[in-house]
Amino acid sequence: MRTTAHASALTHEGALRRRRRLTAVVGAATLTSLALALGAPATPANAADLVPQTESEAEQLIEDRAAEAPSSLDRSSVPEGVSVERAQKAVEKSDELTTADVEYAAAQEDLPASGVPEDFYQTPNSLPSEDGAVLKQADSEFYLDPVKLIKHDAKSTVFMYKTTDEKGQARAATATLLTPKGASGHADDAVVLSPGTQGIADKCAPSRQMGMGTEYEGISIASALAAKHPVVVVDYMGLGTEGTHHFVNRVEEGRSVLDAARAVQQVDDSDVDEETQLQLRGYSQGGHATTAALELQKEWAPELNIASASAGAVPTDLYKTVSGLSSVYTAFALYGVAGFADQADIDLSEFLNEKGQKTVAETSNKCTVEALLSTAFTDSQSLTKDGRTLQEIIDERFLDIADRQRLGEAPVPDVPLLVNHSRLDDVIPFEQGKELAATWCRAGHKVAFEDNLGPTHIGGYIAALPRVETFTSRTFAGKAPLDSCWRL
Repeated sequence: MRTTAHASALTHEGALRRRRRLTAVVGAATLTSLALALGAPATPANAADLVPQTESEAEQLIEDRAAEAPSSLDRSSVPEGVSVERAQKAVEKSDELTTADVEYAAAQEDLPASGVPEDFYQTPNSLPSEDGAVLKQADSEFYLDPVKLIKHDAKSTVFMYKTTDEKGQARAATATLLTPKGASGHADDAVVLSPGTQGIADKCAPSRQMGMGTEYEGISIASALAAKHPVVVVDYMGLGTEGTHHFVNRVEEGRSVLDAARAVQQVDDSDVDEETQLQLRGYSQGGHATTAALELQKEWAPELNIASASAGAVPTDLYKTVSGLSSVYTAFALYGVAGFADQADIDLSEFLNEKGQKTVAETSNKCTVEALLSTAFTDSQSLTKDGRTLQEIIDERFLDIADRQRLGEAPVPDVPLLVNHSRLDDVIPFEQGKELAATWCRAGHKVAFEDNLGPTHIGGYIAALPRVETFTSRTFAGKAPLDSCWRL
């Protein structure tokens, strides 16, 4: 990734390409790569005004995302490692990816650095014994667009804290605290946000992407900030810091979330303390992490004051989720295989051919949108030594690891719970979300199950936002949410 200092060294052709790409992003009216569409702004916008407050506004945003035809894509608006034809085909064949997503991924290649010093992410030589201990912190920034026209006015602080991985090894992880403008003193409540799939490369960590204006969770972050809640955005172990990020690892995600919630209380100038009511919130991989944190909370961090939780499109059964993915989402399977092999201490060369090893390595270094584009419609049989599919490899080599990530079988805190899921989700089966809500109902919890008709996985995310904020406001005020258990 090129920094501002490097810009002067760009060739004339490279500078023109960068200008065309950034112009394409503004013209395509993309606020976040997988979420919010805007009209091209002449001046910086008020971030709070960009969040859908009603279901009709959310529906309009979903329509705006898909407005541009794939034929508009050209070499200047497609990532360098992806052909124009592949990008056009991916947009045409997938309801999930849009031209705006492609243009946004192209712009990411030439963006300046996040503003956080690179050495901040280096793990100290020794780590304390206490999980949740703050190791260091630094001022950061939160932009909602990659040309940095829309800077959020929240105070942003990135911090590193100590946690422990599934094998019991001490690890350093990072997160970001965003404090709404005008807040001072004790915070009555705060949102702990677990992000959706970012990728598995360090450059994809939300704390890095927020400073570059490329974090697609920006819409959910801005939504919580607009309601005047401090927000803690979790990076997860190995995402930004040393070590491998084990994609959808139940224990490591859950501990990352809980220890970030502990650590934020120690951050200098934090308004969050032990009395602050916390809501755990996440969608997709973030819903998996949120649910995992709920299941681990009693044994790992019983002192946390969790008041409610919102889990959207939760992949409770990774095996069923991966086996049902279309070839558009090959990148997700590759993320999983890379993480599974690392956890099982298996060399990928045991079952992947040279092309497969190269594809995994390249995909592992790409954030979500570019990874999806570059591997869409890849025949996984072409990646293995014996012609088996990745699904068959997982069946034989990694089924036990996938099974350990199963959710919905452990107790969770007795707090109001929201499960949201689109009936038209094309990534996480709707039945998994409904069954999770039903499981919690059978355990005696008050559960609000909010299904919607947002088209695709991302459409369901956008459609759910107004309902999530209503649930949040009610539960922080001590009011019971609408109970859906009678219909599950």
